[in-house]
Amino acid sequence: MIDFEPTEEQTLMVTAVSQLAEKLRGAIRRTEEERGLSEETRKTAFEMGLGGAVSVPESHGGAGLGLVTAVLLDEALAAGDPAAPFALGGPGAFASAIAELGTAEQASAWITRLSAHDRCGAVAWSEARPNRTRPGLSALATKDGDAWVLRGEKAFVLNADRADAFVVFAQVDEAKGWSGVGAFVVDAKADGVRVGARKSTLGLDAVGACDVTLEGVRITNDDRLLGGDEFTKAALRFFVKEGLKVASRAVGLSQSAVDIALEYVSNRRAFGKPIGHFQAVAFTLADRAIDIDGARGLLRRAASLWDAFAAGTAQERDALLTSAYAIAASLEGAMRAGDDAVQLHGGAGFMRDYPVEKLMRDAKQLALCVMTKEQADQLAAAIELDMPLDPALVLPTPDLQAVFT
Repeated sequence: MIDFEPTEEQTLMVTAVSQLAEKLRGAIRRTEEERGLSEETRKTAFEMGLGGAVSVPESHGGAGLGLVTAVLLDEALAAGDPAAPFALGGPGAFASAIAELGTAEQASAWITRLSAHDRCGAVAWSEARPNRTRPGLSALATKDGDAWVLRGEKAFVLNADRADAFVVFAQVDEAKGWSGVGAFVVDAKADGVRVGARKSTLGLDAVGACDVTLEGVRITNDDRLLGGDEFTKAALRFFVKEGLKVASRAVGLSQSAVDIALEYVSNRRAFGKPIGHFQAVAFTLADRAIDIDGARGLLRRAASLWDAFAAGTAQERDALLTSAYAIAASLEGAMRAGDDAVQLHGGAGFMRDYPVEKLMRDAKQLALCVMTKEQADQLAAAIELDMPLDPALVLPTPDLQAVFT
């Protein structure tokens, strides 16, 4: 019998994170207004090991706790404020990218460097002005002797204004289209790196999104991430695993929205009884609870398959397919949960006296992080139909898909 219940150690960690999440939920409007987490929250999260390389193997400089633990902690934290897992300092998605695409030596060196309090890494994938003349990215990496020169603009880079280093995706071979994409580690202080002003966003206000311009940035060949035997497969694994973390945040958001709506409909009375006792309201909440339970189960199953794949006891195909299911179900469920929570509050739902309108906005922005529901569907379809995993179909489109952290 397969059991996805957390271990005793995981339960203790989730309990501690949930206590922090409760404080975040109470301060969600202040966080929104200040557009960032408080220093106290950052310090507490750092001491708890959040925002770091939780799922990265110890051999690569990470905590080695596995992807299951990572999604459990992200879900618990996002139930307090969906923006919080994005806004914390630490290696974040940078660590996952360099661990998946780089060598153990590259990962260990950079992750250790970013493991101090309030150090931060970021991933630069998206582009506001994609190349329309050929497939692939507009940002170019050109070989120059033993070095590489990067030119171009990357868009919507989360935590770019705080980052000490970036993993930058750029085109290394224009003739190969999406199969000619490469990745590089770039020091934020390198000559030619320019970070733009912070954008105003729909939701997830605690984290900043900025454009990053690369003006002839020169880096050594040692800072290229080759992706092991095959770069495209390694890149897809990175995107999918990060997609699972975002999906877990969507489940945390869904749970929070349903909890808040349940409290409201239990106290709001009409015609002599709580409105939650009316069938239309009760069935809506029941449907959202079904969404959450299904998505949570898929997430834990997918994460456990990746942990088993790392241990050599599961197939990559199964991990990819279940991840696609989990990402699609979680993101779609969060949109329904946010929307229905507002609906069940009636006119109060779009007032800022209640947090549900923010959760609805956060849900929409979560749906545009790493992989969309549609891209997860495309990945699942390609695997189910035994089609080649064409990177043009299964990698997030950079002009639509923006952010990692």
